[in-house]
Order: sequence, then structure tokens, then C-alpha cells
Amino acid sequence: MTTFDNRKDAAEKKFAHDADLQFKANARRNKLLGLWAAGEMKLSGAEADAYAKSVVMADFEEAGDEDVFRKIRKDLDAAKAEVTDHVIRRTMDELLAKAVAEIQAGV
Repeated sequence: MTTFDNRKDAAEKKFAHDADLQFKANARRNKLLGLWAAGEMKLSGAEADAYAKSVVMADFEEAGDEDVFRKIRKDLDAAKAEVTDHVIRRTMDELLAKAVAEIQAGV
């Protein structure tokens, strides 16, 4: 193999690794976000776990985070939980950072 081929292979492996990390981090963030929102809606135990799973599944509707945001927003409104859009988005960002850190730490 040439040096160019080695570089190409390394770049492809890094891209695949980064994509895998992003997928895992988003899924973990969505679960944490679902548990947070469940707490805001006064859900606990099995109800909270089921809700968190529904948030993870909502992320498969479209690319990006807007599908998850819309689900959380709609469900919080239905539960009459007074949480602003800013708080939801800030929590999404914080929990994504937490998820990435946990994955990198092997937790």
C-alpha cells in the first residue's frame, strides 16, 4: 500500500468511528432527556422508562434533533409542565455533552 492508501484508510476508519460515537451519544442523550422530561411531567418508575424509550424512538423520524424537540415540547405542554423552549434546548445540549463524556469514559 502507498502512503496515500494508508491515509485514506485511516480517514475512513476515523469517519466511521466518529459516526458511531455520534449515534451512541445521541441515543444516550435522548434516553437521559426522556428521563428528565418524565420527571418534569411527574412520571416515575416504569412510566418514566417507557417514556424515555419513546423519546429515543422519536429520533428516528427525521434527521437532526427537531423531531425529539417537538415530541418533548408537545408532551410537556400536554402535561401542563411549564418548561420553556430555551430550557429544553439547553438541557438537550447539556445531556449530549454528558452522554459523550460517559461514552468516552467507558461508562
